[in-house]
Amino acid sequence: MTSAPSPSSLRHGPRPFDYHLFGTHVCFGEGVSSLIVKELDALGCSRPAILTQARMANSERFRTLSVAWQGLDTLQLTDVPNHSGVAFVETVAAKIADFRADCLIAIGGGSVADTAKALALLLAEGGALADHVTTFTPPATVHIPRRVKPQLPIIGLPTTASGAEATSSFGVRGADGHKLMFWNRRVAAATLLIDPLLCDDLPMALLRDTAMNGIAHAVEALYSLGHSPVSDCVAVRAIDLFDEALATRAPQAVPPIALPDTPARDAALRAAILQAAHLAGLALSMARSCLHHAICHVVASRQGLAHGAVNRVILPHALAFNEAVAADALRPALDAVNRRAQRPYPTLSAWVADIQRRHAMPARLSDLGVPDTALAPMAAEIMTERGLALNPRPLADAADVLGILRAAF
Repeated sequence: MTSAPSPSSLRHGPRPFDYHLFGTHVCFGEGVSSLIVKELDALGCSRPAILTQARMANSERFRTLSVAWQGLDTLQLTDVPNHSGVAFVETVAAKIADFRADCLIAIGGGSVADTAKALALLLAEGGALADHVTTFTPPATVHIPRRVKPQLPIIGLPTTASGAEATSSFGVRGADGHKLMFWNRRVAAATLLIDPLLCDDLPMALLRDTAMNGIAHAVEALYSLGHSPVSDCVAVRAIDLFDEALATRAPQAVPPIALPDTPARDAALRAAILQAAHLAGLALSMARSCLHHAICHVVASRQGLAHGAVNRVILPHALAFNEAVAADALRPALDAVNRRAQRPYPTLSAWVADIQRRHAMPARLSDLGVPDTALAPMAAEIMTERGLALNPRPLADAADVLGILRAAF
């Protein structure tokens, strides 16, 4: 057994970075959110529509951030609903069009990021949002409508570990609870300003929940039928960073790394989680999602639950289902977490379950209030989700999905 390395990044925080990739500018580090006006200028924009949720809009961080755009004409929309919403997007699109916004600024987690993507697509293409939905025909046919009109650029400032701001995929909840899914390469953000200070008031338990979503991004990127050597490398590094950030935070009888619990270390942990989430989002944007996200999209939307909490519960079970055929694809990530493990994990799903245990995360659908009677209808709906097309293990029928849901119940 190798001894755990001393994680200097958890004492001092990850090193800031700045890069351009395929038309997107990414800047990571404390305080980078203050670069908004500079990025607006670089994009030639001066009339942003600013999207966020009430928690962020009422925070001191937002009030400080808003100083950056004083003097500009802005439209502030601070009531983005969880999971977004078809009616909300269509109503807000009209307001943004009337305002003549020339860009969108999304400050928040996955719901805000997905809303910005939906608005960029709808404002460019017109019609109803449902006109542009991605459809899936079992067993493996996905139809993505061709939508190529110029779109408003998006500046994303993530405040959770969802990683949604890094992908071209998004989901929007309908009035009936069904989540419509979309993909469009043009909705990828033009700028990402990943500032750990924007999530310094987010409860650590909630941040860890969204980190489970980030772990799911990396895991699915590794075994997706759409994976590549590039996505593999990024996903393995994301898993390694998540393990460093999450494993060393948990109380243990004999901690492998004894670090003082200080505000500086707390800030470093938050930064490490956001960095890992960014890499995981990049990997998933390349490889595309599979069964796990198909399940989570349906369960979270149908039950009105936080996406991160559902990810936390479903991940070890969906992962175990796929490990039967995807062990080779997952081995580099397993090797990465075992390098610092006190005792080697036999599987990656065992590692995820151990994270749940050590952080005392509620691990059952029943803990989230999901009724047993909802499992079978949700299993049937999951069979219509596009994520099944790239899953490494084919699903014969809804009974396979129901087995996963019952294991998680």
